[in-house]
Amino acid sequence: MMDRIVFKLRVKQVGTVCDFELSWGKGKILSVELNYPLSLTRSYEQWQSAYLNYYRRLRGHKVISGKGTLPVDRHRELVNAEVQLGEEFQHWLLTPELVSIRREIVKAAHKPEHHTVEVFLTCTPLELARLPWEIWEIGTDLGATQQIRIARTPANILNEPVRPIRRKARVLAILGDDTGLNLEADREALRSLDRVADIQLIGWKRNQGKAELNIPKNIEARFFDADALKMEIQKAIASEPGWDILFFAGHSNETVLTGGELGIAPHTSISIWEIEESLKQAKKRGLQFAIFNSCSGMNIAESLINLGLSQVAVMREPIHNQVAQEFLVQFLASLTQYKDVHSALLEASLFLKQQEKHLSYPSAYLVPSLFRHPEAELFCIKPFGFFDTLNRWLPTKKEAWWLGAILFLSLLPPVQNLLLEPRILLQAFYRQVTFQVPAKGSSPVRLIQIDDESLKADADKIKQIYPIDYRYVALLLNRVSELEAKTIGIDYILDDKKQPNNSLKLKQSVQNIVNKNTWLVFGSGEGESTPRSGVSKDIANLNWSLEGDIMFFPWYVELLPAEPKSSQMYPFAYLLAIAYVLNQELPPNLPQPNLQARTDFNSSAINYLNQISQPNQKIAFLQEIRLHSLTRFSQNFIQAWLHPIIDFSIPPESAYERISACKLLGDCLGKGKVPDTFKNEVVLITPGGYKGAGLEGENEDNYAIPLAVGFWRGWEEENFPGGEAHAYMLHHLLTRRLVIPIPDLWMILLSGLLGKSVTLMLQDNLHQRQRWVIKLGTATTIYIIASLQIYISAAMLLPWFLPTVLFWNYIRLAFREKSHV
Repeated sequence: MMDRIVFKLRVKQVGTVCDFELSWGKGKILSVELNYPLSLTRSYEQWQSAYLNYYRRLRGHKVISGKGTLPVDRHRELVNAEVQLGEEFQHWLLTPELVSIRREIVKAAHKPEHHTVEVFLTCTPLELARLPWEIWEIGTDLGATQQIRIARTPANILNEPVRPIRRKARVLAILGDDTGLNLEADREALRSLDRVADIQLIGWKRNQGKAELNIPKNIEARFFDADALKMEIQKAIASEPGWDILFFAGHSNETVLTGGELGIAPHTSISIWEIEESLKQAKKRGLQFAIFNSCSGMNIAESLINLGLSQVAVMREPIHNQVAQEFLVQFLASLTQYKDVHSALLEASLFLKQQEKHLSYPSAYLVPSLFRHPEAELFCIKPFGFFDTLNRWLPTKKEAWWLGAILFLSLLPPVQNLLLEPRILLQAFYRQVTFQVPAKGSSPVRLIQIDDESLKADADKIKQIYPIDYRYVALLLNRVSELEAKTIGIDYILDDKKQPNNSLKLKQSVQNIVNKNTWLVFGSGEGESTPRSGVSKDIANLNWSLEGDIMFFPWYVELLPAEPKSSQMYPFAYLLAIAYVLNQELPPNLPQPNLQARTDFNSSAINYLNQISQPNQKIAFLQEIRLHSLTRFSQNFIQAWLHPIIDFSIPPESAYERISACKLLGDCLGKGKVPDTFKNEVVLITPGGYKGAGLEGENEDNYAIPLAVGFWRGWEEENFPGGEAHAYMLHHLLTRRLVIPIPDLWMILLSGLLGKSVTLMLQDNLHQRQRWVIKLGTATTIYIIASLQIYISAAMLLPWFLPTVLFWNYIRLAFREKSHV
C-alpha cells in the first residue's frame, strides 16, 4: 500500500463566484474566492457540441443521423474545441487567487514519504462538475515531483463505506439494452477477468443461446424476458454470497429524482432508486466497486457513493460504443494485474489520450471519471489461492524483526527469570485481593531451622557451623523423635570425617530413631560436581534409610525425568513426600526401616510404591508424576519447558511452619510454635539462613528472597534459605499442586499468529482506530485477568508480557501502515 496524503477540495459556484475550500490534516482549512468566467461555459458547450457531432452514434444515445465516413471537418472542429476548452480551463485554474491552495497541495507532493497526493473534489452545481477537472495540472508550474490524483466525491454522503470481504473476487455483470450497440466486445473483455474472479452475467433474453453469445461454460449466464428482468436484477444484486464488482453495459441516462436510470431491455429501464434496497444488501455482503460502461453516469455515481460504495467509475458524457469498449479492455487489463481502480482508470484514460487513439477518438480521454468515498480503501482485485493466502500470513519485514527479537529475548534464561519473579509477585497480589489465599497452618510440613538465633542461644552446643556440629543435629533428632515424628528429612550432607565423636553420637540417635520405625531422608549432593557426597556410613546405612538429591534449579520443583534410570537418585523433597504419604496411609505389607536389612531401602520403598495396584489419589500422584519429555529435550537448549515452578504466590506460612531449632530444644523464644506431637507431620531439619550455610560453607545456601515471599513477609527478610525451597516443593507434592509454565516461545508464536490475523482484519475492514483499540485493549485485559485466575484454578502459567508486547507491536505497525494509506 502506498503512503499518501489526502486533501478535500470543495468548489461551489454561486452566481459568477466560485468558492474553493481546501481541507486536510487535523482541521486545516484554506478558503479562496474566484470569479467564474462565463467564457468557460461557452467553451464547454462548444466542445460538447463538437463532441456529439463527431461521434454520430453514441453508446446509449442517438444523435445526428447519417452513415458513412466521418467528415474531416468534424474531427478538426472537435480537436480545436478540446484545445480551446483545455487552455481556458487551465488558465482559469492558474489564476493567482488559487496559488495558495495549489502551493499547499504541491508542498505535500514534495515530501518523499508521500508517494501519492490525492485530491477529493466536490463540485456544485452539476454544471460545474461537468468540466473535465481530471486534466487540472495542479502542480506543473510549481515543480510537483509526486503524482497528484483527482477523484470526485458527492456533496452528500449519508452512509459509511463498504467493509471488504476477503475472498476470490465476484463480479455481477448486467448486460442491458443493446439496441444500436454491440456488446460482444464487452462480453469478451469480461472474459479477461475469468482467471482472477468469479463472473455471473444477467441480461435481456434474446433468441441467441449461451453458446451463440460465445460465453465460456465456466461463466454463469442467465437471461430473462423484459417483463421478468427488472425483478431478477434486483434479486441478483442482493443475492448471497454477494459481489465485489457490479458491471453494467448498455444505455443509461441522468435523472435528478431517481439517481439515474439504466436501460435493461428495449423500452424498459430501471432506476437506481428502484434497486436501492438491493444495493444496500449487496453492500453488506461486500459490494465495493461499480463500473458503468454507458452514457452520462454522474447521477448514478453520486447515488451509489451516497449509499456507501467505495468507488464508482462512470462516463460523464455520452460515449461512443467503440470508445467504451477500448476503455473497458484497458481498464479490466489493469484490474487483472491487481492494480487499484484509480490507477486502472488513469491508465485506461491515458491509453485513449495516446496519439494513435486520440486521432481516432479525440477527447475520449476527458470523459471517464472515478467517484470515490473519501473514507474507503481503494478497491483492487487481490490474489486468492493457497500461496496467496500463505503470503498474506507471512510477517512483513518489521513484523519479522519484532517477532525475531522477542523470540530471542524469550530464550534467554536471565530474561526468563527476570519476567518470572514479577509475574509470581503479581499472582500473590491477585490471590490477596481476590481472597484466594490458602489458610495458614493447613500444611503438615514443619521446618526446624538452625538460624542465627539458635547459633546464639545454643552457642555452648554448637562448636562449629561448617560442617554443622553433629552433636547438635543429634539433639534435634532426639527431640523430634520424642515428639513422635514418623518422617524426618535432614537438609545437610553429613559426610564429615573430622567429627568422629560427634558422628558416633549422631549414629546412636539415628539408630534409636530407626528402631521406632521412623523414616529418615538424608541429603546428598552427588547430583552436582562437588566433593561433597551423601551421608557417611559412620552415621547411617542406606539399607535402612533414604537419601535424596538436595540440588535444585531455582525456582523449579525437582522431579524425576520421564524415564528414570535404575541408578537415578531421587529428589530430596520427592522422597520425603513418598515417605510421609506411605507412613500416613500405612498400606498392607509396607516395608519399614530395619537395622538388620541387607537390601537398599530406597529401592524397596520405590518398588513398593510402584506396585500398589489400587492407589489412592496421593499415592497415584506420586507414582505418575514425572518431568515431561519436552522438558528434558528443552534442557539441551538451556530451557525449562513445562518444568513445574515453585508457587511462591502461596504464602510461606500456608506451605510450612518455621520453628527455630533453639525453640524446639527449649533454649529460646525463636520462631514458630512447637506442637505437642509431630506424629501426623513431616519434619525437615535445615539451615535457617545463617552466614556460611552451604555445601562449601560460602553462603551458597542463602538465596535472594523471591519477590512474592518478600511480599508475604512484608519485606522484613533479605535471605531465603534453600531448605525453605525444599519445604515449598514438599508442600506442592503433598497437595498435588504443580504449576506448569507454558513456554514463552509457544505463546509468542501464538501471539504472532493472532496479531497477524488481526492485522489482516484491519486491512480488510475500515473500522475506526479508536474502536479497534478499545476492543483489543479490552481483550488483552481479559486475557491477563484470565491468565491470573487460570494460574490459581488450573495450575498453569500463561505468559502474557512478551506475547502482549509482540501483539500490540503488530497492531501498532498495522495502524501506522493504514495511517499512510
